[in-house]
Amino acid sequence: MPLHRLATAPEGPDTLPPLVIAHGLFGSARNWGGLAKRCAAAGRRVVAVDMRNHGDSFRDPANRYADMAADLAEVLREEGGEADLLGHSMGGKAAMALALSDAGALRRLIVADIAPVAYAHTHQPYIDAMRAVDLSAVSRRSEADRALADGVPDRALRAFLLQSLAVGPVRAPRAVLPHFLAVGPEGARWKLNLDALSANMADILDWPPIAGAWSGPALFLAGGASDYLTDAHHLGVRRLFPSAHFATVPGAGQWLHAEAPGPFAEAVGAFLG
Repeated sequence: MPLHRLATAPEGPDTLPPLVIAHGLFGSARNWGGLAKRCAAAGRRVVAVDMRNHGDSFRDPANRYADMAADLAEVLREEGGEADLLGHSMGGKAAMALALSDAGALRRLIVADIAPVAYAHTHQPYIDAMRAVDLSAVSRRSEADRALADGVPDRALRAFLLQSLAVGPVRAPRAVLPHFLAVGPEGARWKLNLDALSANMADILDWPPIAGAWSGPALFLAGGASDYLTDAHHLGVRRLFPSAHFATVPGAGQWLHAEAPGPFAEAVGAFLG
């Protein structure tokens, strides 16, 4: 099934290859509107996707990188046969998996603050916290924010998670809604398949064994205050991506595109241009 997409048309002539953007875990295409507008101003069509089990895209029990890479490959092919790809965090791993397994339509690759390695931490507590929210008592996001506060003390992280909470009328009859989509009386529901993301958490944190390398142009962009992509990862990155360049957004954490949108956009534009 195709991924849901938000497309931003270029300002003026469409002179550059399109850019496809793949968000990270718990994210959505809507998180990337600012970068999309900046890139479109340079004469480029930008297509931000909702990854599987996120936003308005389809739900599936599987959420492995081979599956996500195949989803992205379909988008790139449908964008005219040649496109640039930017992936952040989970989306960055999916983008790397595509480059290594099905790079026919890929021109340039940008990986934002992630490395091709397995990580030891887990995001399961955030899923548990979202599951614990009593949707029957939620009629506005502020109520969900209070309910999340114990499990997610960080206000900025709560605000990010709450971008995936929809509140309001549900267009589809409740009787035909998918079984995993819990909906409160006021229409509150998570636009995340929490069950599938929980079941696949180990795979999301892991890195699959993929043979070979991709020698195309690649930029690995790290947040200066993040430990997801550090100098210690560079050698492993170069084994898989021998033409990789590395850059850092000073002071930014893992959500570098949101914390430092100007420097992030400048680095992306310079590399793609």
